[in-house]
Amino acid sequence: MEKILIDRKRFLGLATGAVILAGFTCYALSDRSNFKRSDIRPDKAGGSPLNPDEIEILYLASLAPSGHNTQPWFVKYIEPYHWIIGNDKSKWLPGVDPTQRETILSIGAFLQNLEYAAGNLGYDCDFKLLTATNQEENGVEAKLIKSIVRTYDIQKIKQRRTVRLNYLSDNLKKQDVRFLTNESPDFLHFLPKISKESGWISEQTIEANRLQSYRDPAQKELSEWIRFSSKDAEKYRDGLTAASMEIDGIPGWVLRRSAARNFYGKANVMKKGFREQNVDTVSKQVAQSAGWILITGKDNSVASLLETGKRMQRLFLKVREKNIAIHPMTQVLEEPATNQKFAQSLGMSNSVQFILRTGYLKNYPDPVSLRRPFGNFVRFSK
Repeated sequence: MEKILIDRKRFLGLATGAVILAGFTCYALSDRSNFKRSDIRPDKAGGSPLNPDEIEILYLASLAPSGHNTQPWFVKYIEPYHWIIGNDKSKWLPGVDPTQRETILSIGAFLQNLEYAAGNLGYDCDFKLLTATNQEENGVEAKLIKSIVRTYDIQKIKQRRTVRLNYLSDNLKKQDVRFLTNESPDFLHFLPKISKESGWISEQTIEANRLQSYRDPAQKELSEWIRFSSKDAEKYRDGLTAASMEIDGIPGWVLRRSAARNFYGKANVMKKGFREQNVDTVSKQVAQSAGWILITGKDNSVASLLETGKRMQRLFLKVREKNIAIHPMTQVLEEPATNQKFAQSLGMSNSVQFILRTGYLKNYPDPVSLRRPFGNFVRFSK
């Protein structure tokens, strides 16, 4: 989920010659920073029938992670505090998620945020599953019922961040592993970097990314979700930006300026150099971790996938407290060749649904991934 395989060093190479000479002057005068979440102005309710509590709850729910940051959910407004949580087909990723397994997991994460946000404002959530398949538009009926306040620190939702770079080499402390896995020990499994299994997953992750990087449908799909310029980032408010790819400073500025002038864009993602850099970046990333966390589910039913997505989000909301990062790297599960080997080799009784690279950080960065306004994903009856 929210994965990207690009290396800032590639764009450092662009900042040469005339670009550098002009760049430092222009950098001080224009587009100096990547467009990120803090640059988004608060949404206004306007003529919407949503009340302030509903707006707050849905905004917090929308901060859930998703593959390529597609945000594959919509909310169908029935009446106050009564909605249908839907599966937005226009946000599917058929190149890497042909069965919409990851889509349902993302909607599960959305539901977990919704439940925490609602409880913090004094509402219980009554969820009713409406579908038995991953492709149905109407997924879950949600009714919010006034109840007691169940205090939850919503800053954890607002500050959740996928971090890809600058992991420390330290092993995870035993007490921190217990902290992360104690809620669901049957479904959360930590494999330290020194273990044989961890090394094998690292190898398979590199291989899966190599396969995926050279599979044109997957690579083209990736290119469609990269927001190369700040203008596109502000327009769409989803997808992968320079900031979320952690391409900052001068390299990020060069990327955006090049995209704005049509020097760099979707076509470049399909070139051999970009694909090779993807694999090289992944190799460096897997070498920089404390190991892997696997999240399993009972099976591949919609109900189980939703619950597993909620479980993943609960973990995501805990890690910052310990200065631990988790980075979903699920390409092994997305590529048929590696997925088959993975299932056979680990011999786990439950279905593996998430593969998360993990490690300590010295400093935790603020969240930057964009979010669509509630008016963009809430649908009202005409």
